[in-house]
Amino acid sequence: MEHILEKLVSDFESGKMNRRQLIQSLALAATAATATATAPAADNNTVLKAVDINHISYQVADYAKTRDFYSDLFGMAVAEEDTKRKQCRLIFGDSIIVARTGPSNAPTPRIDHISLTIANWDKDKTVQQRVLAELKRRDLEIRTDPTGYDIKDLDGFQVQIGGHKQ
Repeated sequence: MEHILEKLVSDFESGKMNRRQLIQSLALAATAATATATAPAADNNTVLKAVDINHISYQVADYAKTRDFYSDLFGMAVAEEDTKRKQCRLIFGDSIIVARTGPSNAPTPRIDHISLTIANWDKDKTVQQRVLAELKRRDLEIRTDPTGYDIKDLDGFQVQIGGHKQ
């Protein structure tokens, strides 16, 4: 915060901003500092510590056309293509989009779920048991799949929970 205030004063003194702009900027900085100070801190002891968005699952009209678009335009690598299930993974950096041809009666395109990577899921086998216990404690409907758990958030949106290989 000190660095920001020094920059604002320096900009004012060098004529890069007028007095009104300085006062508005200082008020904004103070408001931001107050909001940050009063925001509830994240519970670092939680077993459900999300560390990444593992993937976003995306229903499209034709996965092959979507695959070609993203790989050609953005250079995404195509992985785990399954022509029978009409889907593939488009990998870029540490991120993944799962593109799949949706049912003909479903609106497309639409994101049907997100998948979150949980800290230490792959390293500490007790994490999976503790996650399951926490989900049950919260009385969430849980579907187990081979790589983790599926739940619905408060709005009914599907969220997958697991390790890096979901």
